[in-house]
Amino acid sequence: MKNIVLVGFMGSGKSSIGHRLARKLGYQFVDTDYAIEEVTGLTVEQIFAKHGIKRFRGEEVLLVSKLADKEGVVIATGGGLVLNSQNVEKLQQNGIFICLQASPETICKRVKNKRTRPLLARGNLKEKVIKLLQERKDAYDMADLTISTDHLEPDDIVKIIYKFLLERGVIHGNHSG
Repeated sequence: MKNIVLVGFMGSGKSSIGHRLARKLGYQFVDTDYAIEEVTGLTVEQIFAKHGIKRFRGEEVLLVSKLADKEGVVIATGGGLVLNSQNVEKLQQNGIFICLQASPETICKRVKNKRTRPLLARGNLKEKVIKLLQERKDAYDMADLTISTDHLEPDDIVKIIYKFLLERGVIHGNHSG
């Protein structure tokens, strides 16, 4: 059973889609940011503040090593996890990559009340989002499927992914939900 790896910028819908998709497939669900918080006992924001981005990225590498050996997991990655090519390579060994995209406007709407995101904590939100999107414009190119989440409901996105996985032979049509 291959893993389904959801990638994309923060606010693109990875966590909410991941929960729904895992339920439909009967897979385990792992949100990498939350998993790191559980292991370290610190929030992502606290890790960035106390130890910096390098420590956080190091925690991602350790987690990816554990997840790469699992099967039947929907993995919602932190937006920057794919910036490390070793993370991508490990997850590709038993994973199908689905990229969820959203426009800067949609991302700003979705994250504006969640200013606990360390990379967006200070300054003009839209400017920061646009700058980070530009820096990461090629980071999600490894995806097997890319979906714009701007004008779709979560259940519709899950249906698109499910159909793609069926067509690819990754799953067989015996899943409920």
